[in-house]
Amino acid sequence: MFGMADGDPTPGLWNWAIGKRIDADRVCGAIAGTLERTVTPLGAGDAVMCDVYLVGGDFPTLADIYLAPAEVTEATAASAVAVRLDAAVLLPDDSLNPSRYVLAEPDGTLRLVHVDEIETDDGPERRGLRPCNGDCDRTPERPAAA
Repeated sequence: MFGMADGDPTPGLWNWAIGKRIDADRVCGAIAGTLERTVTPLGAGDAVMCDVYLVGGDFPTLADIYLAPAEVTEATAASAVAVRLDAAVLLPDDSLNPSRYVLAEPDGTLRLVHVDEIETDDGPERRGLRPCNGDCDRTPERPAAA
């Protein structure tokens, strides 16, 4: 249902933005509990690895998860982590629209949304969350069907 979040063409690599400032240990713990696997800092072995860092914006905690298990869909994992952290988790979808994402809400609900993203020296900041209005697949290069 949510494209890239369910069938990422780069298995084992997830990039999430979390809607609260949360320390790395808590993020890694939530991911470990969800996946029922050890999660270690980046470069600490062949377990699932997670790099957590803070930026500005409405989703100030970024988590890059490496060596994620292929048998767990990204959207399912993000939904469970959102519940554990009591915080929204934003993850990419499969559209060509650069502002469209999947939002895993703190109650576990998944929905398509749009956010504006700007690159900063600290990393990407995402702001201006808004619902997907049905024209989500339309981009300047790919207009809506007539």
